[in-house]
Amino acid sequence: MFSLSLRDGARLGPLEVWHAEEFAAHLDRAREHIRPWVGAGFVTHDVDGAQATLKRYAERQVGDGGRLYGIWRDGVLVGGVMFTDFHAALGSCEIGCWLEPSAEGHGLVTQACGALLDWAFTSRGLHRAEWHCRADNDRSSAVAKRLGMTLEGVRREAWPYEGMRYDKQLWAVLAPEWRALGTAAPRSGTDQVCAMSTNRE
Repeated sequence: MFSLSLRDGARLGPLEVWHAEEFAAHLDRAREHIRPWVGAGFVTHDVDGAQATLKRYAERQVGDGGRLYGIWRDGVLVGGVMFTDFHAALGSCEIGCWLEPSAEGHGLVTQACGALLDWAFTSRGLHRAEWHCRADNDRSSAVAKRLGMTLEGVRREAWPYEGMRYDKQLWAVLAPEWRALGTAAPRSGTDQVCAMSTNRE
């Protein structure tokens, strides 16, 4: 299994079906914190549900679609990043993230998402990457800004949650813009890391 070092002793690696118990324990710590900001199907409540989520992403990866990666800090799964959508033929993708409270404020998501973007643009030749978040999710929009993304629009009341509807922001960065950022993301080893992941499909 590959492992890409992140700051503060953290690492990025594939989050796979055999991690189901670890993923379920992580969600027990993170569930109420992330629930308002992620898709309802992602917030499962037991090992079976965690396994189903991991299987769903594994099947999508086999089809060169979505991918799921965990962030481990001091050996504990504390969050992750993903290609929510990945369309090689269209040259576009959507990335996302989540973290439990203990891992916030260390820049781990920005660094990990940077690795995904670098692979998508550099190794796979994609042209466009999107980031969707609730308009009132200040932490998420701040990550999009740090990744050099542009706010392209707001979909009004497009995010249902607990009987209410919230606006959704659409951010994006294009490959030429990403290349112009130069050192905005960790590039050392990124091609090797993600290529190893792809070769397992």
